[in-house]
Amino acid sequence: MIGDGMGLSHISAGMYANNNSTILEQFEYIGLSKTHSLNSLVTDSAASGTAMATGVKTLNRTVGIDENNKNSKSILEICKENDYRVGLIVTSEIVHATPASFYAKVPSRYDYENIASQLSEHDIDLFVGGGKNHFNKRKDKRNLLEEMSDYTFVKNFEEFKNITSEKIGYFTYPSDPPPKEFGRKPSLDDLTEESIKKLSQNKPFFMMVESSQIDWGGEDNSLSYVLSEFKEFDLAIAKALDFAKADGNTLVIVTADHESGGLSVVGGNVKKSRVRASFSIGGHTGTMVPVFSFGPYSDLFRGIYENTLIFDKMLSAVKGGLK
Repeated sequence: MIGDGMGLSHISAGMYANNNSTILEQFEYIGLSKTHSLNSLVTDSAASGTAMATGVKTLNRTVGIDENNKNSKSILEICKENDYRVGLIVTSEIVHATPASFYAKVPSRYDYENIASQLSEHDIDLFVGGGKNHFNKRKDKRNLLEEMSDYTFVKNFEEFKNITSEKIGYFTYPSDPPPKEFGRKPSLDDLTEESIKKLSQNKPFFMMVESSQIDWGGEDNSLSYVLSEFKEFDLAIAKALDFAKADGNTLVIVTADHESGGLSVVGGNVKKSRVRASFSIGGHTGTMVPVFSFGPYSDLFRGIYENTLIFDKMLSAVKGGLK
């Protein structure tokens, strides 16, 4: 579970604004991830997403390939090879850098039509996110939705809940979904809960859930934007943790790809759940980000390490027989 742009100060602000409480307090282990890319101390989501998904440091703007244009296999793809069911759920477009890092191989994160084509040819069992226009309103006139005949596409959350197909696609919006504070639906926690139900039937599963717009709130220097996105993410994490506690054999990892906005908590009132914050930049920073883990193999995620080791640690869990 990735809170895009979610630094420790974002978590602190979200916690204090939420009755001084976050589900992250229930996690067993905490580590710190170094987020720099291969060519920059300050990473973008493409390089950091690729590092976590594939274990390879790469150049900013690059998705799924190393500095020599060699494709890197992602943890999602490795899990699929090991007969896992796999899914992606995001609050951005499904072709954005972080989700794309788990299935696409492109020199530029902005080559959205190519990324969409690669998703259409992939073997992902379930995906949810915006960006439908990259699939059916393309410059090359292809309609990938028609080509993806093995998928059942749903139009709303009720259909998503009730569908029992093997492969499911759910485009929540034609392009970027709006912020939570402007009415984005369905909620990430509901999507997470239903996706777990679908993916966990009779097989092991790997799922990446991204709260994509914490990053956008940080870049916009908007505290209300950050807080509303974090609170929703906190509820989604709670759904995953509830499942893991009941299941007893599920590893949950919560982290960020980088910090956004240089957010600092500068005041407020704990009893009234009020927070004041300042921002130092309208982009990303190079500060380390926390990694929270719960369940089997969660102790692997203690300490301070490069973000590429998140992949290595997940791979150790898969090779260790985590089902």
